[in-house]
Amino acid sequence: MTASRRLSERFARARAEKRPALIVYLTADDPDGATSLRLMKAAVGAGADIIELGVPWSDPSADGKAIQAAMHRALAKGGGLRRSLALCAELRAACPEAGLVLFGYANPILVMGTDVFAVKARDAGADGVLCVDYPPDADAVLRGSLAREGLDFVPLLAPTSTDKRVDAALGAAGSFVYYVSMTGITGAALADLKAPREKVEQIRARAAGRTSIAVGFGIRTPQAARAVAEFADGVVVGSAAVEIVERAAAAGRDPVPEMTDFVRSLRDGIAGVK
Repeated sequence: MTASRRLSERFARARAEKRPALIVYLTADDPDGATSLRLMKAAVGAGADIIELGVPWSDPSADGKAIQAAMHRALAKGGGLRRSLALCAELRAACPEAGLVLFGYANPILVMGTDVFAVKARDAGADGVLCVDYPPDADAVLRGSLAREGLDFVPLLAPTSTDKRVDAALGAAGSFVYYVSMTGITGAALADLKAPREKVEQIRARAAGRTSIAVGFGIRTPQAARAVAEFADGVVVGSAAVEIVERAAAAGRDPVPEMTDFVRSLRDGIAGVK
């Protein structure tokens, strides 16, 4: 499968700068559409190479309390797949070189129709799609729809992934695979790096240079990001960023300045690791 040009370039640029790519997840339309766009633009401006736009859905079963709450805030503001696509288009216009990945669940995509969704995602300027509950070895329909529009399918791998599942994910991947560093839901802190490091090395050996490996779940500080950066091609931060929005919304303040500082601290933390 052909990798998205922008996503591939983001990883290539990071390698040239002797660091992993920095990937930041934010839920679309949280706490509202205008602020969500400002947050994502700020994250790119502060050093994020790739933004994962979380598509709000009513049953985010793989996510912890922070992202579940973000999705519910977004849904209350009218968020959903169509609004996420519109937000993606706005972000693409503002940040033409950023990598943009739509991150969500299968149900809204299947309701829209995979072919229709893929065309709309392409037109919105997305580079790829990560679908939490769409295993790469279960059904090729979504992957085929995305491939026809030049979009990456980003598979998830976990500590429990078998060699067969790893090979299927690598075969389906474009620019990168997302390795979930621990079992369970999002939001927990990553304590032990030995097991993720070993698993990533195993995946890299099977990948044989075909795709990059991003690592997420549990990365909450610049120090943790730097530790993961030593063995990952990309570092993904989600819940810690979403919690900034949650705290600001509860306090009635603008979350953008704190988000800018946080993302900049992550980018500084991973500088020069490679």
